[in-house]
Amino acid sequence: MAADVETKLSAARTRLILDKPFLGALVLRLPMVAADPKWCRTTATDARKFYYNPQYIDSLSLEQAQFMLAHEALHCALSHFARRQHRVKHRWDLACDLAVNPLLIKDGLKPPPNALIMDAFDGMTAEEIYPALDDLDDEPETLDDHLYDSDEAEGGRGGSGGDGQPQDDDGGDGGDASEGELDPSAGGAPQPKPLTEAEKEQLQVQWQQRLAGAAQQAMQAGKLSGGMARLVDHLLAPKLPWRMLLARYLTSVARDDYNYSRPSRREGSAILPSLRSAQVEVVVALDTSGSISPEEMAEFVTEIDAIKGQVRARITLLVCDSELAGDGPWEYEPWEAFRLPRDFKGGGGTRFTPVFDFVARRDRAPDLLVYFTDAEGEFPRQEPPYPVLWLVKGKAGVPWGQRVQLN
Repeated sequence: MAADVETKLSAARTRLILDKPFLGALVLRLPMVAADPKWCRTTATDARKFYYNPQYIDSLSLEQAQFMLAHEALHCALSHFARRQHRVKHRWDLACDLAVNPLLIKDGLKPPPNALIMDAFDGMTAEEIYPALDDLDDEPETLDDHLYDSDEAEGGRGGSGGDGQPQDDDGGDGGDASEGELDPSAGGAPQPKPLTEAEKEQLQVQWQQRLAGAAQQAMQAGKLSGGMARLVDHLLAPKLPWRMLLARYLTSVARDDYNYSRPSRREGSAILPSLRSAQVEVVVALDTSGSISPEEMAEFVTEIDAIKGQVRARITLLVCDSELAGDGPWEYEPWEAFRLPRDFKGGGGTRFTPVFDFVARRDRAPDLLVYFTDAEGEFPRQEPPYPVLWLVKGKAGVPWGQRVQLN
């Protein structure tokens, strides 16, 4: 059986290289190792190798074996081993599987039985899926094993290599799997130890380089699907936290400029420019329909408060679910601390139109409207004549304005 399993895995990998060169190039980076069935139920990875239970691989079709190879390689390419942070391991593993499997299915691969697939999470990242798992009555088991960390400590207790350091692409663990790839030893390979923080950092850099190289090869061959291309662009593009984006946007609307209309008091006949600043009018709207927690509202308000003094912003606060809060709006001058006037509890539906109707009745348009929401509600039919910045918790889109992802 060992020889048949080796042949099946080699054939599955070869077919991926030919038909799906992006995934095939990633799979090539994981040496294939027969594992001890006592710990390896199906397949597993520690971000360095592809471990497999020979009996499980023997039960799969060739197409399903392709799926499992690509599944483990994509976990590594997406750096799931380095993104868990404070999250509970089992739930994070579930979120990672629910993020990876739809990508592979859309790319034409056939999943094996018991692969985790939930249509509600299609197109979401593991970070977006993770909080949504609170709604599950019973958390299932992942199909494979993720060995890069443990429940005992973030970052694990050590590495799987003898010297505790990942090997470079030039050879050894985590490099090209063209030599010494199968290990059909009598009892199979033992379970590797979790990665240390230093190993995670180094492997993350290596997998980002491999991801970029695999994408380039696939594009040159004309075989990089649209979904995978968007994924690569998202992963390799520089990312800024929402707080930085918010600060950048607020700073951009601050009207600091040079004025030549007033002569300088300095001696001489030349008219020198002087710096003049105008107060910025910002409307801040909070969605209290139930999806935004009080803690998240407080964090958002604190961030606005930290920025507004720098840009001399006058804040008008509106609170809305399906209707505006009856005791609002609340006004804050640039020198006043911006704080929630009271506790707001979620409830009711979500309509954004009351906020924009209120702004339309004012004497002048604001320089910016910032809306903190899940973006699931009734939008105005027409885009307003002033900039709108949506800070969105969740995956919903917006019909106009600038959207910034919170989670």
